[in-house]
Amino acid sequence: MALTLALVGDRLRVYIPARGAGRTLALVSFIDSIGTGLFLAGAAIFFVRSIGLTAAQVGLCLSVGGAVGFATTVPIGVLGDRLGPRRLLVLVQLWRAACLVALVFVSGVVWFTAVVALMAIAETATPSLTQAVVASAVDGESRVRNMAILRSTRNVGFSVGALMAVPLIAAGSAVSFSAIMLGDALSFVVAALILARVPLTRVAAVRRRSGFLAVLGSFHDWRYAGLASLNSVLTLHMTILVFGIPLWLIRATSAPAGLVAVLMVLNTVMAVVLQVPFSKHATVSGGAARVLRLAGVMLAGCSAAIAGAAYASPWFAAVLLVLATALMSLGEIWQAAGAWELSYHYADPQREVQYLAVFSLGAAVQDVFGPALVTAAVISAGTAGWMGLAVLFLVATVLVGPATSALERASRQAAMHDSKDSKEEPCCALTA
Repeated sequence: MALTLALVGDRLRVYIPARGAGRTLALVSFIDSIGTGLFLAGAAIFFVRSIGLTAAQVGLCLSVGGAVGFATTVPIGVLGDRLGPRRLLVLVQLWRAACLVALVFVSGVVWFTAVVALMAIAETATPSLTQAVVASAVDGESRVRNMAILRSTRNVGFSVGALMAVPLIAAGSAVSFSAIMLGDALSFVVAALILARVPLTRVAAVRRRSGFLAVLGSFHDWRYAGLASLNSVLTLHMTILVFGIPLWLIRATSAPAGLVAVLMVLNTVMAVVLQVPFSKHATVSGGAARVLRLAGVMLAGCSAAIAGAAYASPWFAAVLLVLATALMSLGEIWQAAGAWELSYHYADPQREVQYLAVFSLGAAVQDVFGPALVTAAVISAGTAGWMGLAVLFLVATVLVGPATSALERASRQAAMHDSKDSKEEPCCALTA
């Protein structure tokens, strides 16, 4: 019995950051995600019943907000390099809280769109700022592991928040829906207060001499942007889970509709349990590109399984959809791990937040165009659409290798140039 408990304890330690800063960041992530889980569970109903919008208006306003968030991601990244990622992330958390409070008092499409756009600016900036704070708070070798822990923690928090929202949604009153928004706002305030006390082991280089617009327009690392574009294709797993699988299940297969909830739980459990141990494969030499390619293969297999479910009996269709969700979840886990390591490794240390913001544009693009691509193009085209999506994933998978090789060559050339400059400087100093 003691041996069993010891083994369980050893396994659980994998999910606990080794350092104080990592543990504090995990707590921040958990509190933040509880509020987000509350919001995600009740937001759609709140928008329709409390604010009085139609479903079409909600979709249009959210798309506008997503476009605004996309346009401001890199500028916010530049600002993060100037102010410091932790300071700006604290401000962003408070900004999100203010937007949620404002939603309680909003009425009409115009004001709703304005608040949603302001919220989207903060939402799209948060991932890259969080990644930069992790880089500043923990040792380089444990960055990916800590990001994996935060992702697992967030999935647990989402589930807790969603469960907390159930009685509030069941009450169905204006007060209960307002409580959901205010509860989410409170979580951001508490997270900001804790985040402000996170100790940093490395202070990010801050560029203050050049003007803001000059720095914003100075990004010319198209190799890095190219890898970010390939990564954006692989982030389509988000839309496949939320829109693709549920809509395809209902419209094209004979599987029971209740299976959707089971598939969502399966994805959450796999993300919580596997993200941390699987992410370690991205930190070995050549591992990041390898797991990113694995993600593409898994997502291609997922698309093929979804397509096949349309031709199967109810129970076999259910099996294929469970298989598709498992493959999609593995793709999600490996895509995240590979993206974290590659985005860290090839980012310019002097403009780290800006580089990470550029890399995170893939997720922002997915938020804007992913739902339309999957619903209007893939599902509408039927089986051919899903097989076409599988081909797209495989093409992205093949191109990951050349993209990372090009970045590695450029990185080595830059290192050789810096080494040559450092050797020449003493000679020049003596000559002077």
